[in-house]
Amino acid sequence: MQKVTPHLWFDKEAEDAVKFYTSLFPNSKTGNASRYGKEGFEIHRMPEGTVMTQDFQIAGLSIIALNGGPVFKFNPSVSFTVSCSEVAELDRLWSALSDGGSILMPYQEYPFSKKYGWCNDKFGLSWQLGLSEESLSVTPSLIFTGDKAGKAKEAMDFYTSVFKNSKIEFTYPYGAGKEPDKPENLAHAVFYLEGQKFIAMDSAREHGFTFNEAISFLVNCDTQDEVDYFWNKMSANPASEQCGWLKDKFGVSWQIVPQQLSKLISDPNKGKAGRVMNAMLQMKKLDVKKLQEAYDQE
Repeated sequence: MQKVTPHLWFDKEAEDAVKFYTSLFPNSKTGNASRYGKEGFEIHRMPEGTVMTQDFQIAGLSIIALNGGPVFKFNPSVSFTVSCSEVAELDRLWSALSDGGSILMPYQEYPFSKKYGWCNDKFGLSWQLGLSEESLSVTPSLIFTGDKAGKAKEAMDFYTSVFKNSKIEFTYPYGAGKEPDKPENLAHAVFYLEGQKFIAMDSAREHGFTFNEAISFLVNCDTQDEVDYFWNKMSANPASEQCGWLKDKFGVSWQIVPQQLSKLISDPNKGKAGRVMNAMLQMKKLDVKKLQEAYDQE
C-alpha cells in the first residue's frame, strides 16, 4: 500500500474529476467510494448518500478525491508534475488538462526542457508537464512561497527524518543572478518518502498563494503507535487539528489515519458506519480503540 496518498478537496465535483483523470492517464483505475450518512450534517452539509471520498489511481499513483463543500480552493502551491518521454503523449495530456483551465506557463521550449508547460485544469487543480527521458509518471510537487520561500531544503530534511526509507535524491539551487530568490534557494529538488517520489522548489516571487487544506497528504498507519508517532512529529499548529488532520511547521496539511478507518466508515451497516463517523468527528488525533468501540457498539 502507498504510504502517503495525496488527498484532493473538491466542492461537489469529485466524481466528475475522477472520471476525467482516469480517462486521460494510462495505468489508471477507480477504486472504493465512501458515502455520507446523517452524522455530521451540521458540519459537512452533504445529503445522506452523497459520495464522500473516491479512491483512484492515475499512472499508478493512488489519490483520494473528497466532496467536501466550497471550503478550500486548489492553488499551485501543490501541483502534479507529469513527466513523459513521448512528445505526442505529452501533447495529448497538455491539450486535455489545459482545456477549460488557465495557463500559468505556456507549453513551449525552455532552457530546462524542450517541452514544458504549467496549467490549472477545469477543476482548478494545477499540473506541470515536461518532456523527460523517463516513462510516464505523475509526481506531487510542492512550491514554497511567501514567508516559506527558501524553506524547501529544510522541509525535505524534516520529512526525510520522519519517514522511513526516505532520501533527498538531488537539489538544484538557483545560483546568483536569479533575484528575488537567494542563490541557495532551490529551483528544483527531488526527494523520496517511503520510496515515493516528491518534487520541491522555492519561489520568492509574489504569487499570492500558499499551502492550504485543498490538497493534503494522507499517511496510512498500521497501528495506534504509528498514528501517535506521526502526529507528535508533524503537528505544529494545534488550531488546525481536527478529525485526523494537522498542519506541519511549513503549513502543509497532513492526515494521519489508521488503515482500519476506511473499512469501518464504509461498512454497509449504516448504524455501524455512522457511529464511527460520529466518533471521528469528536476527535483531533484519531484513536483506533475508540473508533473500533464505536463500530462494535450494539
